[in-house]
Amino acid sequence: MASDLLTPEELGERWRVSPETLRYWRYNAKSPIYIKLNGSILYRIEDILQFEKEHLRRHTADNAIINGVEGKVKD
Repeated sequence: MASDLLTPEELGERWRVSPETLRYWRYNAKSPIYIKLNGSILYRIEDILQFEKEHLRRHTADNAIINGVEGKVKD
């Protein structure tokens, strides 16, 4: 189970952003869903993969590509 969870440091390394950036995104409701237990933040890998999938783009003018179909996603 522990391998299915990432800390902010581990997710930051995966996405090449700082834990502070992830904190900012959580505060502004822009991050993937997360678990908070005893003051610790953890991200489930399935939620991270879904978040990444929902943010795929072909180019900067594209809307999100979800399941291979273009669709609008509100930011």
